[in-house]
Amino acid sequence: MSERKGPPLSFAEAFDLPLTMDLRTAARAFGVCPGTAYKQIRLGRFPCPVLRLGHRYRIPTAWVLRALGIEERPIYAVDLEAGADHAARSENPATHEREYRS
Repeated sequence: MSERKGPPLSFAEAFDLPLTMDLRTAARAFGVCPGTAYKQIRLGRFPCPVLRLGHRYRIPTAWVLRALGIEERPIYAVDLEAGADHAARSENPATHEREYRS
């Protein structure tokens, strides 16, 4: 089998995917090379259902996310970063005392 090209999908990239994806993108999401993905499909062992449209494979993004254990889309990555910044600021004990007094 050939080696996987590029790094696995990041969490933020996974949520920016279209409604369906090609097999190469799905393989990347699962951290395998495309050759391995094709072999898994032939053997009926790909981690999620695959649609064959003519000579191409398409996989609904929701199925891939579900197979990865991600059931719902979180808020946008920018909001997550803002939340992390807020959490880091709120670790200051003086900030906590002011919040509890209000």
